[in-house]
Amino acid sequence: MRTFALSRRSVFVIFKHLTVGLAVIAILMGASAALLPTPASAKIVDTSRLDSWIKRALLVMREKGIPGSYDGIYRNLMRESSGDVFAINLWDSNARAGIPSKGLMQVIDPTFQKYHVDGTSWDIYDPIANIVAACNYAAHRYGSIDKVNSAY
Repeated sequence: MRTFALSRRSVFVIFKHLTVGLAVIAILMGASAALLPTPASAKIVDTSRLDSWIKRALLVMREKGIPGSYDGIYRNLMRESSGDVFAINLWDSNARAGIPSKGLMQVIDPTFQKYHVDGTSWDIYDPIANIVAACNYAAHRYGSIDKVNSAY
């Protein structure tokens, strides 16, 4: 019998995707949104890590000509996910349609794929890739993430 080992991160990611899938199925089957997590339940990350992610994203954005400021990213990121890299929205219209918003900036998969920036990860939960794709989308839609002051 062949065995293999998974890293703690791999196990966490598998578990996260499994629970998200089950929650989406529950929604599609008519489960009450009251039974699902609320934005207030999001975990707040270490601010030094958050600072590092935003600064690294800004470097990529500057290199690719994507407008945006630290304050614009921080404001939107905190409103959307409270700084939780693995935040997922399981209660809005996107979730009901089977495409929940994910990550720091709460991007849906089709938007992430369309506005993904070369040189960043294709993992929607990667903080840098998520921030940069969201800012790229905001730049195309609103001119900059700095002009976004509500759900986008």
